[in-house]
Amino acid sequence: MVFDRLKKTFSGALGEAEPDYIEIDLGREVKKAKVMVRPFVLRSFEDVTPILNSLREGYTIAVIDIKPIKSKDIIELKRAISKIKKTADALEGSIAGFGESIIIVTPQFADIYKSPVSKPSNSANKIIGG
Repeated sequence: MVFDRLKKTFSGALGEAEPDYIEIDLGREVKKAKVMVRPFVLRSFEDVTPILNSLREGYTIAVIDIKPIKSKDIIELKRAISKIKKTADALEGSIAGFGESIIIVTPQFADIYKSPVSKPSNSANKIIGG
C-alpha cells in the first residue's frame, strides 16, 4: 500500500518517461561451445601457425601427423614441436605422442591419459644371460 502510493507520487512528479536502457535477450546469442577434434598434417614449420590458432580458440583437440616433416627434417620437427608445446603449456593444455607419427594436443579442460612406463624385468635377462 505505502509502496504503491510512493510509486504513484514519484511517477506523477517525474512523468512517465522512456527508460534510458534497452533490454537485450542474450539467450539467442549464446552459442554452445562444442569441442572439435581436428586433424593436422605437419609438413613444414609454417604448418604450425594454423595449429596454434586453433588451439588458442580453446575448443580444439589437435591430432597432428608429424610423419612428413619427420622424414624430411628432424631439426625442423623439434622446433615445431617445441613451439606447439610452449603454446600448450601457456594455455594449460596437454600434449602427448601416440606411436611414432601422431601428436595429440588438448585444451586445459581435457587431459590425456598417459600410462605408466613399465621397465623390462631383469629376471628374463638373468635367465638368458646366466
